[in-house]
Amino acid sequence: MTTGRAVKHQEHDMTEVTITRHGSDQAGEYHAHVAGETAIGRLTWVMHGPVRAAEHTLVRPEIGGRGVAAKLVDALIADAREQGFKVDPVCSYVAAQFKRHPEWADLRAD
Repeated sequence: MTTGRAVKHQEHDMTEVTITRHGSDQAGEYHAHVAGETAIGRLTWVMHGPVRAAEHTLVRPEIGGRGVAAKLVDALIADAREQGFKVDPVCSYVAAQFKRHPEWADLRAD
């Protein structure tokens, strides 16, 4: 299932990134589409009760260095706030982002 809601982000270099959501209530992915590129970034997740476990963040080298991974995590965090779930940062990149953003502490699963 793909949701119709996309979020667009722009970096300082004006790289446009669109985030789309794919999956079901139990598992899914966020996809980052960079304008003018065919490669996508992905953040995969699975639900464990009321907790969304962020398993992997994958960004192809062709679109690396543009903040794509951070935008994927930002979309996850925005959804957690909007939908009321907690996040288990299984992925080391997501865990590192939680350390960089203490304001997200209320969204981290215990």
